[in-house]
Amino acid sequence: MPIATVNPANGETIKTYEPMDEEELERRLQLAEATFRTYRTTSFAERAALLERAADLLDEDQADIGRVMTTEMGKPVKQARAEAAKCAKAMRWYAAHAEALLADEEPDPSDVTDSGASRAVVRYRPLGPVLAVMPWNFPLWQVVRFAAPALMAGNVGLLKHASNVPQTALYLEDLFHRAGFPVGCFQTLLVGSGAIDDILRDERVRAATLTGSEPAGRAVASTAGEMIKKTVLELGGSDPFIVMPSADLDRAAQVAVTARVQNNGQSCIAAKRFIVHTDVYDAFAERFVAGMRALRVGDPLEEDTEVGPLASERGREDLEELVDDARRGGARVLCGGERPEGPGWFYPPTVVADVDREMRIHREETFGPVATLYRANDLDEAVLIANDSLFGLSSNVWTRDEAEVDRFVRDLEAGGVFVNGMTASHPALPFGGVKRSGYGRELSGHGIREFCNITTVWHGA
Repeated sequence: MPIATVNPANGETIKTYEPMDEEELERRLQLAEATFRTYRTTSFAERAALLERAADLLDEDQADIGRVMTTEMGKPVKQARAEAAKCAKAMRWYAAHAEALLADEEPDPSDVTDSGASRAVVRYRPLGPVLAVMPWNFPLWQVVRFAAPALMAGNVGLLKHASNVPQTALYLEDLFHRAGFPVGCFQTLLVGSGAIDDILRDERVRAATLTGSEPAGRAVASTAGEMIKKTVLELGGSDPFIVMPSADLDRAAQVAVTARVQNNGQSCIAAKRFIVHTDVYDAFAERFVAGMRALRVGDPLEEDTEVGPLASERGREDLEELVDDARRGGARVLCGGERPEGPGWFYPPTVVADVDREMRIHREETFGPVATLYRANDLDEAVLIANDSLFGLSSNVWTRDEAEVDRFVRDLEAGGVFVNGMTASHPALPFGGVKRSGYGRELSGHGIREFCNITTVWHGA
């Protein structure tokens, strides 16, 4: 794939970039290593001041970078501005909390005296240059939720961003430079995916984080395992959205629409499989389908657009194949399901019912505004359907019955359970999944410690 901005609303190529050559890549790896040696010694107060400045600049740039993101990957421009605001919020959160999250931990002396120690301390130290392989769907947020904690911990970052969002990738490097971070603290590497393996094998790169597809995660994890390097992976998701009889159906259906089509449906944590108790199935389905039909699809730069185009032609083709396969297998398409005429990579909000386990749409992630609708006879069947997936990123549960909540929290195989609300990431809450959705955690104290050397300091008597 060329490194280029291609407007998904009309298919026009706006700007292309030449990949970095080996000499430039080597220069940047040397710079990252050299910068880390000094940046690691800076204080939390110094790092926090720099990150606060980056947040201020991002707030000032919100409108401009929002338009860039929309032009590069098609999200509605209001959502793009909201993403920029969320990134600034995360920067300020880590600037305020990192020192406490990484404070030395000292066990009670009585607990370690039998080790011969008069005192023991656990200290969190930075690892070094960390490679971040990031996707296009949240081109600012996916990067910042790595970069903010990594920089506050004293690491330096090397970003290999998706090849279809090069302007956003370069903006991020410039943002941290303008904020005053030392040159080399955060660098964007304009290289193709074929360069990732060699970069990860370089001894100067100490760890890697990847958000993206399962195949990409397998490749990075394989190389990192061979090189004995720490990784965090956030991969695909096929999140269940479970509705039980006691739920507020009007509210559940309203949130369900947003949960499915946020970011044009191209979100790992978007609800994708809607599992509804048979007692309220028809009532929920009616509300949900009506809400999906009512969405305004159009130019993502227009303020009232709710669903824009998919980010790539290949992405639309993949989505169409899943819907068509389900239709051939006997599924009913309750709304949408047909490619519209005209330019751009648009696909309508779609609801598919009567899905069975043999259909691809049941097994694979639908990365676009397509929902699958399931009927469950009771709580046990709802859990079985929800867990019948290779993924386990997050989940949504709608019920007012506390006993049911306890059961879902106990039995759902996911990294998160959101009760009577939509899955969302937040700086203070750990984020990540299980099964083929990956491992490790981003955000919160768990996220900032992922790329730290957890060091035991032992003092003799």
